[in-house]
Amino acid sequence: MQHVFVIGGSTYDHIVHLQHLPQGVPQTIHQAPFHEACGSTGVGKALALTKLQVPNTLYTVFGNDYYGQQIQAFIDSQQLHTITTIDPAGTERHINIMDAAGNRISMFITQSSETLAHPYNAIQAQLLTTDVVVLNIIAYCKQIIPLVKASKKPVWTDLHDYDGSNTYHQPFIEAAQYIHMSSDNCLHYRSVMEQLIAQGKKLVICTHGKAGATLLTPYGKWIEQPAISNTPIVDSNGAGDSFFAGFLYGWLQQLPLETCMQMGAICGAWAVTDLSLCYQQLSPSFLQQQLERLCNNEN
Repeated sequence: MQHVFVIGGSTYDHIVHLQHLPQGVPQTIHQAPFHEACGSTGVGKALALTKLQVPNTLYTVFGNDYYGQQIQAFIDSQQLHTITTIDPAGTERHINIMDAAGNRISMFITQSSETLAHPYNAIQAQLLTTDVVVLNIIAYCKQIIPLVKASKKPVWTDLHDYDGSNTYHQPFIEAAQYIHMSSDNCLHYRSVMEQLIAQGKKLVICTHGKAGATLLTPYGKWIEQPAISNTPIVDSNGAGDSFFAGFLYGWLQQLPLETCMQMGAICGAWAVTDLSLCYQQLSPSFLQQQLERLCNNEN
């Protein structure tokens, strides 16, 4: 299996669960279950890839503080292979308010520094030995883009809720050949996908939460993947990263794109069934079992 270098993304999150998201009126909520956990798109992808036995290294940043210690402890407990550096501004933290349907309000209560003294020698050494780069849209990752481009390795990026025009995403789009995004903030996602393909991208995948996912190839082929809806929703944090990892797992094995989409859908669906960033029992054998079950049901 090829090696994946995941660049950027770890936070410490306070996650609150409500039956319904708050409406725009003053109110007091007397019961709000919560938990705290390591989060963000880099850790989410690296964790799912590790469970799928894809060799990977995560480069990430956190503070020299209590929250950073919690992230380091989680990384160690999950046996993630990492390159890390300390952010003098402290650890990035989020408050995520979740409802029973899996919808979310995210609040960034602290943020990572935009510029850092990165360990460029270690990053460059990793780029030399890796096969695929996953470049996450964290602000401090912009400093690393020149090294990523110079590596000439295949680059994937996840634009998350890109609206089709936000200039913040442009450096990441320019650096990548393979694009993931969601339609959360992009109702005209098909035209955006077509624009990205016209720019020379090799694949564009757009997820729609409970409405599934869409893929477009440079040859104009559209693939629609329905969501897998028979899994109970406990916590939707990390579902998009699990979809990404499941798709990439199939792509690394040169499986048909339809199969890659199915694998992404399976990993995303099972990620919502527990409080972890990805399904704790995820493995290649579990994924294959669920894929066979899905194909049998479709037939």
